[in-house]
Amino acid sequence: MFGLSLQPQQKAVSALLVGSIFWGLFWWPLKSLGLVGIHGSIVQVYAFGLSVLLMLPFVWRNLAQLRGQIGLILIIAALGGWATAALATSLAAGSVVRVMLLFYLAPVWTILAARIFLGEAFTRLRFLALGIALAGLAATLGGPEIFTTPLSAIDLLALSSGLAFACNNVAVRFGHGLPDTVRAIAINAGCAVLSLGFLYWDEAPMLTLTAKQVGILSAFSLLWVVPGTLATFYGVARLDAGKAAILLLAELVVAVFSAVLIGGEHLSAQEIVGGILILSAAVIEARSETAAVK
Repeated sequence: MFGLSLQPQQKAVSALLVGSIFWGLFWWPLKSLGLVGIHGSIVQVYAFGLSVLLMLPFVWRNLAQLRGQIGLILIIAALGGWATAALATSLAAGSVVRVMLLFYLAPVWTILAARIFLGEAFTRLRFLALGIALAGLAATLGGPEIFTTPLSAIDLLALSSGLAFACNNVAVRFGHGLPDTVRAIAINAGCAVLSLGFLYWDEAPMLTLTAKQVGILSAFSLLWVVPGTLATFYGVARLDAGKAAILLLAELVVAVFSAVLIGGEHLSAQEIVGGILILSAAVIEARSETAAVK
């Protein structure tokens, strides 16, 4: 994937952009799997569970580093697992454009979580990002209709996904010494376990997979979930937080444009305005993190 002439920084940027493309197009296989009879959370249970088994051998040599950090790893598994499971479920069942816009309110939650748990100051840039993001949320949810129309279950799931993602980012800052593979395994394992809970909650009859369906899900895990996970963690771990946050916005752009061009979704004027505002807020918050580091 990488040329020998690439510098470490260029490799990290390339990896993060590749990861963003994987996750930006993540909705496509989810909806396609539904067309071949593989519905619901069984996709996350199998594909993310298998990815954990595949990556587990790489953790063996890092066992000594995990002593005393089991509690933190469980928190990362719960928060990151919920973020992934909730996002995948809402993408499979809802409008990709709307779900991704609601998920990408994560910078708002990050500002609040960083203030509460890390004591980070509210700077002018962060107040500005907060205001713009909330305006984007209102526009995405229909403007004045937000006060008269209740949010759907998919909306709430997408919002909770972004909130969990932001809280997980704060937890990861506490555990910045954890190896990338350990954090990746924790999140994917959390996703698989919580998706089992979704299956139980849904009370749908357990799907008995055919050999062909098992093959498809295995290919999805090997060719999509594992490389997407590793590329993202490789890039995030080697770039400063602000730069990584800006590059990760490529995921939102890829998801929205692909949903319109491939998925045939319609982008309303309100969603365009909301998307621009949310994207702007995320860029401002990312720049405020870069400024804080400097």
